[in-house]
Amino acid sequence: MKSSIEDTTTSPAKGRVWLVGAGPGDVELLTLKALRVLRLCEVWLVDDLVGRDILELARPGTRIIEVGKRGGCTSTPQEFILRLMESHARQGRTVARVKGGDPYIFGRAGEEIAWLTERGIEAQSVSGITAGLAVAGALGLPLTHRGVARGVTLVTAHTADGTQPDWQALARSGLSIVCYMGMSKPRALAQQWLEAGFAPTLPVAVVQHVSCATQRHACTTLEHLAATIEAQGLASPAIIVLGEAVRHAQAQGVAFQAAPQAMPCAGRG
Repeated sequence: MKSSIEDTTTSPAKGRVWLVGAGPGDVELLTLKALRVLRLCEVWLVDDLVGRDILELARPGTRIIEVGKRGGCTSTPQEFILRLMESHARQGRTVARVKGGDPYIFGRAGEEIAWLTERGIEAQSVSGITAGLAVAGALGLPLTHRGVARGVTLVTAHTADGTQPDWQALARSGLSIVCYMGMSKPRALAQQWLEAGFAPTLPVAVVQHVSCATQRHACTTLEHLAATIEAQGLASPAIIVLGEAVRHAQAQGVAFQAAPQAMPCAGRG
């Protein structure tokens, strides 16, 4: 009869899945834990928004599979990604589902971990810096500011069922609003915000490719938001920040483009 030790060593290896937040794109914003876990994984399933420099951190022999999901673009079906994670884990591999930002901020982590757990696949996660928070450092923008903004709310303008956040409640809240996935119809979205009670002169920032070398941004007011986006050719992936705190952005080169004349922000001197 074989010993229990021999039985364990001859049984198939048990794989696992890690959902890893890779941050907004800047490789230096990757956490130490994320780096350690990624170096352990044999297979990476990588989202489009993951910084390309991060892929260079993979250990030799790592299998990297692109499974991009982008609004308005041809995307890898979610069901295929789930089955891919399951398949590699059942073959005894350690799998990294590498996501831009944070897995739990509009990253489907809750759904994916529940799906894997139901099928007996061990799944764990590593937090990452989401773009909605990284914008603070990118623009020197205090998302909370004493006497100006007592909190911050992260929302999405795009949902599977077409529903919208309670914009009227958010307009009354006095919070900084960070909006994801709002670039497909900025004119209609801006009109919704105005109708909900946001002031036309409310400061707004639009930041494309937050934290990356390709970052582009503009500061304006809500009434000129759509025109600014169109004039400057800003596009997804980008976030929109609404609130008086935007007026306190300190990063060099940040200036309001409130038509018809520019209204400068404070500069970092």
